[in-house]
Amino acid sequence: MKSKVYFSREITPEKVVELYHKLGIDLPGKVAVKVHSGEKGNTNFLRPDFWKPMVDEVKGTIVECNTAYGDAFGEGVRDQSANHWKLMEYHGWNKVFTVDIMDEEGPDLALPVENGKQLKENLVGRHIENYDSMLVLAHFKGHPMGGYGGALKQLSIGCASTAGKSRIHSAGVTDDRYECWQKHGDKVAFPEAMADAASTVVKHFEGRIAFINVMKNLSVDCDCVSAPEPPCMKDIGILASLDPVALDQACIDLIYAAKDDPGQAHFIERVESRNGVHTIEAAGALGFGSREYECIEI
Repeated sequence: MKSKVYFSREITPEKVVELYHKLGIDLPGKVAVKVHSGEKGNTNFLRPDFWKPMVDEVKGTIVECNTAYGDAFGEGVRDQSANHWKLMEYHGWNKVFTVDIMDEEGPDLALPVENGKQLKENLVGRHIENYDSMLVLAHFKGHPMGGYGGALKQLSIGCASTAGKSRIHSAGVTDDRYECWQKHGDKVAFPEAMADAASTVVKHFEGRIAFINVMKNLSVDCDCVSAPEPPCMKDIGILASLDPVALDQACIDLIYAAKDDPGQAHFIERVESRNGVHTIEAAGALGFGSREYECIEI
């Protein structure tokens, strides 16, 4: 049976909640809500007020993890918890929600990777153990290394600790954030490492996890970029699914279908030059989702 992906061309906070309810899932217990909270200087990330009705609906806690880059690399401030908290406050997250930086306290939690191509285990923020379920709210956009960022990136890089991010970026070579950029995985190994990592979070919350991608502010750069390119494509819509592989595939298909959009070629060049679709291919091969889906427009 094909996975169901619900789609709305209307982009509003209320529509996010409506699509969530179409999924027919009631996330139990304490809900971790994974968002991208935005790097210092980023202008494209989706703000707390956009997500507030959805987070309130599940009574969720906003969760993030520290980065593997930062001041030491002249890019961003989210690599240290103290600065990360200040930026969260500046962006308004902890004024509106309960917020948790999941890897603020160690040691990291090692989740085993089953049949992984690059990783044997995935290092995530230890606080993930404090949650009964997870809602992944992804701002779908481009990415300077992964080609695109969606649900699979939120599951992998997004939930990984600093050491875990280093391991994913280096395709299992190192946990050291100073070494991982010199030993960055190639265009096959890195996407496969992301898929390996994503599989462990889906497994951890099996049956208790849901995914929403919002195709708005479609820049070729991620929300982790402090000075991103402005959006190059028109907004497309909101998509929701219980299958992160189908969800990201559906978003990519909508990008390729937007033939009248003058920014399409630039966005596709970013995805293809980084072999971004291989993350979806590798995730599908691991079996925690399917690239085959039924798109149901609401």
